[in-house]
Amino acid sequence: MPGLDDFKHIIISIASIAAIFGILYVFLMTRYKERMAMIERNVGASLFVSKDNAISPTLKFGMLFVGIALGILMASVIHTYSDLSMGICLLSMIFLFGGISLILNFIIERKLENKE
Repeated sequence: MPGLDDFKHIIISIASIAAIFGILYVFLMTRYKERMAMIERNVGASLFVSKDNAISPTLKFGMLFVGIALGILMASVIHTYSDLSMGICLLSMIFLFGGISLILNFIIERKLENKE
């Protein structure tokens, strides 16, 4: 028989999903209304085009996810061989390796930009 703890988890899960759906709905509807208003005023569509000169967004996300994975692995190693709690290890290593991977991505993109 489900207890009060199970009921709390169910309510939290439903509320989380509803909050995510609500945020996405408001974002998409606001963007749609904004674009429709711009079309009615005959404003050019050049505002919708991204001016970001990123060479490859997949490179950035790939490096970020690899950095996060390395952070998780390193957190496990640090937790095993030290007295630090797993939560502290995970947070610090994920942010550290994720940040390092984004810095490396910036350096790589800068070098590729200079070659062109």
